[in-house]
Amino acid sequence: MIEPGKKVVVAMSGGVDSSVAAALLKEQGCEVVGMTMQIWDYSKFTDEHGESFGSCCSLDDVYDARRVAESLEIPFYVVNFEKQFEKLVIDRFCDDYFNGRTPNPCVICNQVLKFEILLRRALEIQADYLVTGHYAQLVEGDDGPVLKKGQDLNKDQTYFLYTLTQEQMHYVRFPLGGMTKDEVRGHATRLGLKVAEKAESQDICFVPDGDYVRFLEEQRGSGAMNGDIVHVGGKTLGQHQGTYRYTIGQRRGLGLSWPQPLYVVGIDAVNRKVIVGEKEHLAMSHCHVVDINWLIDVPKESLEAACRIRYRHQEVPSLITLLDDGSVRVDFKEPQSGVTPGQAAVFYDGDRVLGGGCIES
Repeated sequence: MIEPGKKVVVAMSGGVDSSVAAALLKEQGCEVVGMTMQIWDYSKFTDEHGESFGSCCSLDDVYDARRVAESLEIPFYVVNFEKQFEKLVIDRFCDDYFNGRTPNPCVICNQVLKFEILLRRALEIQADYLVTGHYAQLVEGDDGPVLKKGQDLNKDQTYFLYTLTQEQMHYVRFPLGGMTKDEVRGHATRLGLKVAEKAESQDICFVPDGDYVRFLEEQRGSGAMNGDIVHVGGKTLGQHQGTYRYTIGQRRGLGLSWPQPLYVVGIDAVNRKVIVGEKEHLAMSHCHVVDINWLIDVPKESLEAACRIRYRHQEVPSLITLLDDGSVRVDFKEPQSGVTPGQAAVFYDGDRVLGGGCIES
């Protein structure tokens, strides 16, 4: 709960969630300022006919955010983070794919742009809090703020928020965390927001047509990562046109003849090999996770926790063991398929987020 009279900056994406967050806080008597991040050259979002693709953070979203702010009669600013986004998100996205990983750019965007740079802007104008439309909850614990899952578990977004620090959580608020999506849309209708029925974007904002291969080749060129498709047993089964075209668990598009269905089980970018195998080769008993951010005191011994290895993955009971270099080994109680380097592994105790990191192997 934010007290009436507090000054808040709402990160407005143009969608229903952040719009409702801004409207509810205005209704509750807060001094609300809307800010939208311009993170990409939107002229790149048009096809040969000049039609724009739908995407989060698109130019249409900026217009929608501005219209909502005008209807609420709150100050509104567009902050240009294009250079930072290019350097910190897009370059890493491309590097990861060309190094055999499958990145999660939303985690990095939240970590660096929203909760570092935008939060800093909010504090510079003497705001008390930065508010977003994430479905997550912050509650006060004995030793400071505690990050918990949103009430609507189908919309819970804590998987993308594990990088928050204790200091940041003092200045961040998630007013929708205790609501369901239906309740949020109900508020949007009640408040007369034109985005009440706006569809949600499922695409990466800078790949709005979903063709990430095209995007990567436009950024880095094609042909340099061509190589062999190799069975786990060592036999070369065919060739591919770039390791970045494949992700762990992929079955379709392999173009191989084999007695049993084959899946991508590994990517060796150094030797430009795509490793394939039968379904049983996808099952992993453990993984190595690096760049850990703990939201609790760093454990001095192994701890049992639930681990989520993809946004839509059902958490699995696991043993988390801290290694000497600060990384962790995660041993799953049951083997898991689709353990993908580059994706986040997030640790939970019930609905509380304990920490997380990036899957290395």
